[in-house]
Order: sequence, then C-alpha cells, then structure tokens
Amino acid sequence: MVDPTQVLQEPISPEIKTPKLHRFALFALAAVLVAFHLSLIFSGLVPNLVSRPLHMALILPWILVFSSRTTGWGSKVSGGVLTIAAGACCIWIALNHDILADQYGFLENDLQTVMAITLLGVILEAARRAIGWPLPIVAALALLYGVLGQYIPGEFGHAGTPLNSFLGTLTIAEGGIWGSLTGVSVGIVAIFVIFGAVLNAGEAGQGFMNVAAAAAGRLKGGAAKVSVISSALFGSISGSASANVASTGAITLPAMTKLGYPKRLAAAVEAVASSGGQIMPPLMGAGAFVMVELTGVPYTSIMAAALLPAVLYFVAVWVGINAYAEDHDLKGIADKDKPKLKDVLITSAFFLVPFTVLLTGMFGLGVTPQYAACMAIIAGAVMLCGNKNLSFDLKEISQRFENAVINSAKQVSMIAAIILCASIIIGVLSITGLGVKITSMILSGSGGLLWPSLFLTAIACLVLGMEVPTTAAYVICVSVAGPALISLGLEPLQAHLFVFWFALLSTITPPVCGAVFIAAGMIGENWIKVALTAMSLGVGLYIIPLGMIANPDILALSSSPVLAMLAFVQIGLGLSCISYGLIAARSILPKVGIIGLGLVVIFFLEVI
Repeated sequence: MVDPTQVLQEPISPEIKTPKLHRFALFALAAVLVAFHLSLIFSGLVPNLVSRPLHMALILPWILVFSSRTTGWGSKVSGGVLTIAAGACCIWIALNHDILADQYGFLENDLQTVMAITLLGVILEAARRAIGWPLPIVAALALLYGVLGQYIPGEFGHAGTPLNSFLGTLTIAEGGIWGSLTGVSVGIVAIFVIFGAVLNAGEAGQGFMNVAAAAAGRLKGGAAKVSVISSALFGSISGSASANVASTGAITLPAMTKLGYPKRLAAAVEAVASSGGQIMPPLMGAGAFVMVELTGVPYTSIMAAALLPAVLYFVAVWVGINAYAEDHDLKGIADKDKPKLKDVLITSAFFLVPFTVLLTGMFGLGVTPQYAACMAIIAGAVMLCGNKNLSFDLKEISQRFENAVINSAKQVSMIAAIILCASIIIGVLSITGLGVKITSMILSGSGGLLWPSLFLTAIACLVLGMEVPTTAAYVICVSVAGPALISLGLEPLQAHLFVFWFALLSTITPPVCGAVFIAAGMIGENWIKVALTAMSLGVGLYIIPLGMIANPDILALSSSPVLAMLAFVQIGLGLSCISYGLIAARSILPKVGIIGLGLVVIFFLEVI
C-alpha cells in the first residue's frame, strides 16, 4: 500500500491552468487552517470540544473536495455536501460545548443522534477518500461490534451499551473522535507538519542533497550513500517513506543508474533509506507526537530514545552498500557532478537555520516543542524569501509561500483524517472492553512469556501495517498489545517503540510494500526483485526492535549516555555482521556463521 501522505506532498503549482480566483480561494482556505492551528499555540487554553471539532471542520474540504482521489463533478458535489453537513455539526458542537459537557456523553434528542451518525459516517468516508478502504472498514466493523457485540456469545461479546450513550461517548464527549489522539493532531502534529511544509517549499531539500553529496559522494558506492544521507535528512522533516522516495529518488535514482548500479539495488537503496525517515527524529511521521500522548513521556525524551536506534538503522544500510560493493563496481560521484562548496554552504543554511531555532527553543530556552516549532516556522518562512543564488524574486517567493500554505493544509488534513478514523476504533475498544480481551488473548496465546508475545505482536503489526498507514497501525496495535507487553515487564517506551518500528515493516516487506512499489516504478524494475534486495539492506528494521528489548540501555541516551553508547556499539557490531553475512557471504556455511555471530553479539553477549 502506498503511504498516503505522499499524495499530499505535491504542490499545487500556479502554472496549472486554474482560474486565479480558484487559486486564491484555495490559498485563503489553506491560510485559515494554518492560522487557526498556529493561533492555538499562542491563545492559551481553548476547550477541547472547541478546538478539536473546528480542526475537523477545517480539514474536511481538503479530503472530500480537493483531494487528488476526489475526481469527477459528482464526487466533488457529494464531497461538498458531506463537508457542509459534518462541518455544521462540528461548529454546533463547538458553540454548545458547555451544554454538552453536562450531558456526559449521552445524546438527549433525535437531532443529536442524527448529528452523531453524520459525524461518524463522514469520518469513515473521509478516511476512505484519503487512504482507501482498509482503515474505514476496520472502523466500521468496530462500530458494528459496539452496537451488536452483546449478541456475540462467549468471552468476546460484551454486556451492551445503550445506543444514545455509545454514540454520544464517541461524538459529543472528550473521548472517541474528540479524544487525546485528535488532540495530538490539533496541537502538535499540525504544527510540525506546517514546519515541514515550509522547509520543503524552499531550498532545504536541495540543501540536504548537497550536504549528502559533499559528505559521501567521493566514497565507493557514493551515489547510494548520498541517497542514504539525503533520505535520512529529508525524512526527518517529511515523515513519509513514499514522499521521501518520490522527492530524493527523483535525483538519486537517475544518478545511480547513470553510474551503472543494478536497478534493483538502486531502487532498494532508495526505498530502504527513505523508510528510515519515519524512525528518524525529530518528526518520525506523526508517531512521536502520538507516543507522547499515549506514554506520557516528554517529546524530548522520546527524541533522545529514538535517536540511536535510528542511526543504527542507517549504519546497517551503509554496511550493506559496502557489502554489495564487493561484487559490483559501485562508483562514487564524479568530481564534476559534485556540488561546489559555496552551494553546499548556502543551501545548507535553508535547513540549518530553522533546525537550529527549533532545537534551541526546545533544549536551550526550554519552551514546549510546539512553541519551538512555531519559532522555527517563522525562521523557515524568512528563508523562503531567498534562494541559492542569493537573489530575491517576488514571483518565486509568492509561489513558495503559496505552496507552503497549501501543502500544509493538505498534509494536516491527511493525517487528521487518519487519526479521526483511528480514534473511532480506540473509542470502541475502550467502551466495550475489547482491548482488554485481546490483550488477555495475547498473554494466554504466548503462555505469559515475553518473547512469544513480542513475535505475536510483530506479526500483528506487519499484517495491519500492510493495510493502513504506519501511524494508524501503531496506534491500533499498541492499544491492544501494549498493555500485554508492559505487563510482561517492558517499560512503556520500550513497548511503544517496538510496536512503532514493526508497524513500519510493510514499507519494504512483501506483499504490500509502498516504498518499494514507488522506487521500482520510478526506475522500471520488477518490484519483487527490489523488495528482496530491500529486505537484505533493511535488515535493521527487523533486528533493531528486538535488540531494543534485549539491550534496553540503548534507549537511555538522556539518562545514561555511557550505557546507551555501549549498547549502541554492541548492537551495531552484531547488526554489521548480520548485514555483511546476508549480502557478501556466498556459501552457506560462512553465511550462517557470520549471521549467527551477529545474533549472539546482539542477544546473548553480556557487555556489562
């Protein structure tokens, strides 16, 4: 399945033959959405039943009317009708939030019942138009379970909930679709998505490429290593594997094929490197911010815990490229094709300045991550006024601001549609107690043992991740499996990072591997060949989450940096052996021996 956020990465160019009035209307609508979310950071405490419904009302037009999946006048008209209907319901809830707070999630009349059904139906349709059928089907089945589950015999039935209470808890109380996940979408995810869109609208992407080319272009396999570095940097702000492939791959894939790299290897390198963007701080897609809400761990602590495992992932890819270089003539980039030092210094400023402001705000000034992101957005917006030639073109500046604002609205809306739909599932799990029952099933199926529970959870993450985006797969899996893993002795952050990493497996693992599909299509290679190569290069995606369980010190960078670095070295050595053995060793005995040595180093060697 193609990562849906890629759909929203494409800017609406003023060059498209679109009436000026239409372009202006799009820009104005997007500007309202961006201004609303930024204003929430500076406006003090806004009631949840005001900010969250208005958030939904603002994102609906971008999913139901302006989405690239919404084609044809009939679809746009129906989308407009649904937008008006659900938007009116959202506004009514925001205006009447004081009254609704006293109803404690119970619908008191037919009008409220109709509104509740409308909201749930439109959320399902918005998710369908945003990312396809799988997630809304799961949410619809959850709703059916909530309504009819009392008729299911055995332990997986429930006692039943009055319809007015069930629907009301989901739609007019601070739970269900207006729960903490939607709060994360409103207050944190939206701000960082706007930050990423502002960077992407300027020269930051080119800056990433230039820095990568200057750092690794001369090395053996240099073009592949440029892809690794640039994808890690770009992915840290895009948070989308498929968007990463489409953007950096447009430059790195032709460069690799021009130098004679096998197509399957070039595409695999790009797919694997791009997938790492979702585990690379500071953004990690939307996962880091959802993790803050679900674990109660501060955002800066999650960034610190996630950093070393993410670096290990790219180390394994780097080792894999070196292993392939033993059998293939993987050339570096020619000197004439390398960026000039002046260009590297100028273009790198377009991402270094905003990133410096962001990190200074969080770690130097001690402000909240979202406030620091607002400061970085302002810095990024200022950088949009210049270019790599140090000139100022008013038309170019205008187009950059237009693209930044419109892409912000698109990307915020996409993630919001996913989170709102996932919130239905989480709400039903909570109301009916199904989550506790599934947790008990995992515990009983694994015999109360940790490692069997981990493997069951990993399989569930892989299967679910094939059908829904990484963040949604993570939220659903951790809601049912997380309590079981924690009850077996894992720290909450350990359990959540484990689930999050395995929810990402489907980007490179057949049969549904979105990043591989895109890279293979861009280069014209058989996707199965690309997937098999990607699984070897991306072996860290399978090993590192298990290594985090066997060596939990690697997550303790902020509290025990020495122990964290020792664990980093241990896992790194073992992972390098596994990667080299998979790719470079040809006969079976050396291959098994080297891989076996790597596994022993990671899982059985006691360093301390």
